[in-house]
Amino acid sequence: MYKSFSMELAGRTLTVDVGRVAKQANGAAFMHYGDTVVLATATASDKPRDGIDFFPLSVEYEEKLYSVGKIPGGFNKREGKASENSILTSRVIDRPMRPLFPKDYRNDVTLDNIVMSVDQDCSPELTAMLGSAIATSISDIPFNGPCASTQIGLVDGEFVVNPTQAQKQVSDMALTVASTREKVIMIEAGANEVPEDKMIEAIFKAHEVNQEIIKFIDTIVAECGKPKHTYTSCAVPEELFAAIREIVPQEEMEVAVFTDEKQVREENIRKITEKLEEAFADKEEWLAVLGEAIYQYQKKTVRKMILKDHKRPDGRAMNEIRHLAAEIDLLPRVHGSAMFTRGQTQILNICTLAPLSERQRLDGIDDQETSKRYMHHYNFPSFSVGETRPSRGPGRREIGHGALAERALVPVLPSEEEFPYAIRTVSETMESNGSTSQASICSSSMSLMAAGVPIKAPVAGISCGLITGDTDEDYIVLTDIQGLEDFFGDMDFKVGGTHKGITAIQMDIKIHGLTRPIIEEAIRTTREARLYILDEVMAKAISEPRKEVGKYAPKIDQISIDPQKIGDVVGKQGKVINKIIEETGVKIDISDDGSVSVCGTDQAMIDRAIEIIKSIVTDLEAGQIMTGKVVRIMNFGAFVELAPNKDGMIHISKLSDKRVAKVEDVVNIGDVVTVKIMEVDKMGRINLSMKPTDLNPKAEEAKEAKGNE
Repeated sequence: MYKSFSMELAGRTLTVDVGRVAKQANGAAFMHYGDTVVLATATASDKPRDGIDFFPLSVEYEEKLYSVGKIPGGFNKREGKASENSILTSRVIDRPMRPLFPKDYRNDVTLDNIVMSVDQDCSPELTAMLGSAIATSISDIPFNGPCASTQIGLVDGEFVVNPTQAQKQVSDMALTVASTREKVIMIEAGANEVPEDKMIEAIFKAHEVNQEIIKFIDTIVAECGKPKHTYTSCAVPEELFAAIREIVPQEEMEVAVFTDEKQVREENIRKITEKLEEAFADKEEWLAVLGEAIYQYQKKTVRKMILKDHKRPDGRAMNEIRHLAAEIDLLPRVHGSAMFTRGQTQILNICTLAPLSERQRLDGIDDQETSKRYMHHYNFPSFSVGETRPSRGPGRREIGHGALAERALVPVLPSEEEFPYAIRTVSETMESNGSTSQASICSSSMSLMAAGVPIKAPVAGISCGLITGDTDEDYIVLTDIQGLEDFFGDMDFKVGGTHKGITAIQMDIKIHGLTRPIIEEAIRTTREARLYILDEVMAKAISEPRKEVGKYAPKIDQISIDPQKIGDVVGKQGKVINKIIEETGVKIDISDDGSVSVCGTDQAMIDRAIEIIKSIVTDLEAGQIMTGKVVRIMNFGAFVELAPNKDGMIHISKLSDKRVAKVEDVVNIGDVVTVKIMEVDKMGRINLSMKPTDLNPKAEEAKEAKGNE
């Protein structure tokens, strides 16, 4: 027997079946939201994993293409590696749930979400977030939940809870908020320059809805929840901490970590570690957890210095940003480049422009997301943190950082009609010590402007951190956190935006949630820092987009033609369009609606290709003056190609105002000549003239009148 629970959520029914499927998992929730169906499971190993100092949580979000009636492409016909959307959804499930597991828990835990049916109006991502929380809450896995998630849209100035597909298309905000009973634990947002006050209002609108969902989850746990199992604690023994403090007093640890040079700090900690390893050489059980003990000692030292002494490790004030620098045009042959430096964080961004045909095609479960024209990629080589490891392509962190910067910049990009290009920006991490994703936003914004992309406004990003005490009122918000403050702090609150408002938010925390005053202060703090970066740093490097794309970038012109004449431009088996491409060296893209993009590096050849296309789709009429190439000569005249498959004839008597004895005396094959259409007869035959009196009769009349005088 299984049990089914339902509630109304944003006008649609959310149903949770427990005990219907996947009974051998520690917890399983068969989720139905409208016609969207997601199986969410939570499983844990019996014993802790040996030799690790972190909680081994794995979150999976599997998009099955059968859920939208598709067979996967390619030879294999199986779902391949996880899509970017799958990875980003896995991360957004992981971030709010990870802090709610016990800090000393080392058993492997997997949260698996299989998308089995998709109703586009009922988000499978949201359904999976709720499913993971429910499956874990009813399981025997230790978990300080439940938690709930809600999406908020902004349509015509009004908030929409869990917007439908149509509402998402016109929404000025895509906000996801996760909460516990008391506090907000995760924020993810993309927005069209939404003001800070409006964003705060939306966050707590979602928080209110989350409380209703948590009450619903409580009823499920009350009926179906299992007792939480006991586990082997991997906490560091208190006697080890006491022994460490005797060898390394608090003052010595403060000196070791109190520096703005990451390498110096790491060297100081290495020496302390060697001293302790030598002191505890005969205590194997302590050596096994010594690394974790030193980490926690550093953490307590840094937190105490900041919270009680108001001293940051690099000596900055709480609201002070590290040294900033910005420059453009570092790479001479690329379409656009810019570098942004903040302390020991440095990002070099490169912008590349291409025809719209180069946009990325997407094969996923969202039928509205089939391609994207703007791609932001983020790379994190090991040298950026002074380490050595082989490059194996982007991991989940790199994909997440790239997506965050992409989300921040999309709202300011010009439309395809304004700027008919596919755009790729790549952020190469030159150096990393805190919040490279926000430096990516700054460098990308400048790189786009340097490339001549007419963005609506520059975008900057900055993050702030948090150190909390024993009560909700005992906290300090830190502007521009470096790596150490991120590792040992409670929050990484990243905000990107323009002068006008917010374009992206991502909030990660390590505690059980944030109060409203903390969130309001964090958003206010990041706004102040963002405006300073925009005005005092970025604007001094480049204040507005260049008026034209660079000389090495492709030039693109667009025209519109009658869709019914697309076949004439393409020709049988593509012969016509291929001939134009061969002659001019351009690239031509034609959309079903008749939009034609002509791309090339030589503007004269672009103009020539457009001229040919216009000649193909334009109906020829008597009186038109055109340019064409002589393609055939007969005794009685010459044939001129006005457009592909459109030839006209100049009779020998129409070659000149004077008598012509032989056609070759005036024109030869290959000559480009200007002609006037004298007649298009009933058979479609085109009669032309090259006579000056036909081409420009007024000039000839004036010449004649002058001669008479």
